[in-house]
Amino acid sequence: MATIYDVARHADVSAATVSRVLNGRGSVDPTLTERVLAAVAELGYRRNAVARNLRKQQTSLWAVIISDVQNPFFTSMVRGIEDVASAAGCSVVLCNSDENPEKESKYIGVALSEQMAGVIISPSSDRTEDFNLLPDSGCPVVMVDRQVKGVRCDSVLVDNEHGAEEATTHLIEQGYERIACITGPRRLSTAAQRLRGYRNAFKAAGRPVDESLIRAADFREHGGHDAMAALLDAAGPAPDAVFVANNLMTVGAMECLAERGRVIPDDIALVGFDEIPWADLVRPSITTVEQPTYEEGRAAAELLAHRIANPDRALTQQTLKTTLRVRASSTRPTPLSP
Repeated sequence: MATIYDVARHADVSAATVSRVLNGRGSVDPTLTERVLAAVAELGYRRNAVARNLRKQQTSLWAVIISDVQNPFFTSMVRGIEDVASAAGCSVVLCNSDENPEKESKYIGVALSEQMAGVIISPSSDRTEDFNLLPDSGCPVVMVDRQVKGVRCDSVLVDNEHGAEEATTHLIEQGYERIACITGPRRLSTAAQRLRGYRNAFKAAGRPVDESLIRAADFREHGGHDAMAALLDAAGPAPDAVFVANNLMTVGAMECLAERGRVIPDDIALVGFDEIPWADLVRPSITTVEQPTYEEGRAAAELLAHRIANPDRALTQQTLKTTLRVRASSTRPTPLSP
């Protein structure tokens, strides 16, 4: 079955242009309109998939597009979504974009062509036009965990900036001097906010930020490993502490430290963002910034249910709090003298 992206490629226009033509919104050049309509006819694209009929047909499927199905962060979040959906008589279709913008675009097209009742998405990209295809086509959408500017939708986030600032402040108060940061892709809101929180902690402490101690990686395990290796291999004194901006990169950083024979926290202290299921079981136990993942999922699902029931309600953004779980990986083996 042809999707809106197939039509866009066939007509050599953007998917957003196809959406505007099919929905009669905005001013589109007549030549482009003709190309889009010709492509629709040639491909047999089902115009009712563009969704003004979504609410009329009262479909009961919700698409949940997450950025990395292997990340345990999403496990309880999806459970929270599914619990609310089940209570509402709906079913959840789970889609893994794998931090790949092309796969993400594909799943957005599938959600439209399959007439999903609504979409909950944790973005892997910053493609505003792709995301706005959903509300433009009448498909209710809620963003969770990450935010993309310019997208007209409800959202559920956590206070990433505060969580990162609290984690870094904890390391500063423990007396560490060279505190590194491994952050995620700059295009993602979570990475930018957590880096900003790291910087805020230094500003509040009246200390300068050493830019040579900041590395951007990919929110994946190997990215955390390589970023940690780069910090250790850099010229000058090695860091004595590191704040890692997500759970998978924390695992990668720990693997690198183990390979190099660096002992946590004797040689280097460590704090990770996102709870790790085994954080209390390993030695030393791992200090983490915990997100309320199940509550995030429930809140996103409840917003989606409200949006489906009342399409014209005002947009809502909910921001949930994080909790710093201090464990052995970030505390000095011997307290500093006063």
